[in-house]
Amino acid sequence: MSDEVSWLSVPDFADAWGVSASDVRDALRTGALVAVRRGENDAWHLPAGFLEEHEGQVRVLPTLVGTLTLLRDNGFSDEEIVAWLLEFHEELGASPLGALREGRRAPVRRVAQTLL
Repeated sequence: MSDEVSWLSVPDFADAWGVSASDVRDALRTGALVAVRRGENDAWHLPAGFLEEHEGQVRVLPTLVGTLTLLRDNGFSDEEIVAWLLEFHEELGASPLGALREGRRAPVRRVAQTLL
């Protein structure tokens, strides 16, 4: 995983998203989000890139949930999912997360399916 990624703790992610930390934990539990343990306290962190501003509102990337489901259904652990989303992929010319942020859901999922 790249050190250039901006990471947010669960409370910071919740603040940025405009929800409670409990809402973020619920999204993690249901699989709508994914987090990894990082830092001195080994606390849960999420990439800030999971969030975007849309029409003046902050939201989770709408294409993220389906991509997470695809990867989980094919046996990826949460750590593997985050690593895959953040790695540069030649086929995409970007990281999968970067490509999702650019609206390129179909190419990201095609690349994901080649791994399976």
